[in-house]
Amino acid sequence: MGYDSGYLIDEHLPALPFRKGYPDWMASWKSTTDPTTWIKNSVVWYSQQITRSLGYKRLRKYVTQFGYGNEDVSGDPGKHNGLTRAWLSSSLKISPLEQVAFLENVVNRRLPVSSKAYAMTARITSLGVLPNGWEVHGKTGTASAVLDSGVRDEDHTYGWFVGWASRGDRICVFTHLLQVDNTQAVGAGVRARDEFLEQLPALLDSL
Repeated sequence: MGYDSGYLIDEHLPALPFRKGYPDWMASWKSTTDPTTWIKNSVVWYSQQITRSLGYKRLRKYVTQFGYGNEDVSGDPGKHNGLTRAWLSSSLKISPLEQVAFLENVVNRRLPVSSKAYAMTARITSLGVLPNGWEVHGKTGTASAVLDSGVRDEDHTYGWFVGWASRGDRICVFTHLLQVDNTQAVGAGVRARDEFLEQLPALLDSL
């Protein structure tokens, strides 16, 4: 969305300064952020600058065209905050299988976005090449579960690691989801990534 709309320019532009009042849950968020560090550090306020630049109608159109999960960007009930909160343990939901389907559309370039958008997304999500020659692209995600009562489960956190690996003309998409208790020193998303990357070479060699 960011690259297709023109708000994002390349790996390092725009570089936006942190401002008082932005979400600052992580120390790494309290500094100037560009597209590369946005993806690396999962900077929420940078995501919110992108969605604000789009506006609610364009955001909803993109999510619908992408067929992303339940396609619900309304946000928290009654709060009209979908533009900046829909993906943060809120209305927008996606299952692991739906995530795989979305990634298949990304790597096969079936989404209605520009060639530049595909190319730049690949660049900022690149995690390097494994010893067996597969290049890995991925993104972490972390969120608290929401109980049936609507209250966030502060004792447990979901960790996502999603992406794809390629070697030659072969491409494999993946989704790894786990839930951890919040006594863990390492964040759930980082833990999901590290755990999966440790297993990934053997999994790819078995294909």
